[in-house]
Amino acid sequence: MKSDLLQLAKEKKIIRYSDLISEKIPTVYLNRQVKEGNLIKLGRGIYALAETEFDENQTLLEVSHLVPKGVFCLLSALRFHNLTTQSPFEVWLAVDRNAPVPKIGSVQSRIFRMTGKSFSEGIEEHPVEGGTIKVYSPAKTVADCFKYRHKIGLDVAIEALRDCVKNKKATIDEIWYFAKINRVANVIMPYLSSLELLNNK
Repeated sequence: MKSDLLQLAKEKKIIRYSDLISEKIPTVYLNRQVKEGNLIKLGRGIYALAETEFDENQTLLEVSHLVPKGVFCLLSALRFHNLTTQSPFEVWLAVDRNAPVPKIGSVQSRIFRMTGKSFSEGIEEHPVEGGTIKVYSPAKTVADCFKYRHKIGLDVAIEALRDCVKNKKATIDEIWYFAKINRVANVIMPYLSSLELLNNK
């Protein structure tokens, strides 16, 4: 059973109680392997091999296990979609306004509470090594950047908009759709108009 547990951890990178139950491995082995130094506890009911090296996507996967209904947003989403050169030291995560959020002790994070379509629209699921994570689409992320421009900086929002359109990550119409949902249409309109003029030249 010990070897089965460690093999499972090697394959999935991150394991939960439910993984052991589905594989018929007694959960008592988890604490034993932590005490022996073979596993590390990442959060409540979440474990990984002690020698596991996490890249950025694995860090996002770890947080998604802790907050399964959360969606990566703003700087974390920009980074995931290669729309910024910044490398945030925090994970930026959106949750529904009324959703409980467990303590994320292993990773520094910033939580943004959204509601209605501002939370539910534009969610994409992306496979990464060891699982799947939820990230807002490039168009939704750009609109979010303008909505939260006072937190991330207007220059970051403008750069994200330009890169998104230039690299064909989203169309102007798609960005406009989410700008209306986020009620920042008037804010983003001059920047979208200038891009349309450039594209028509």
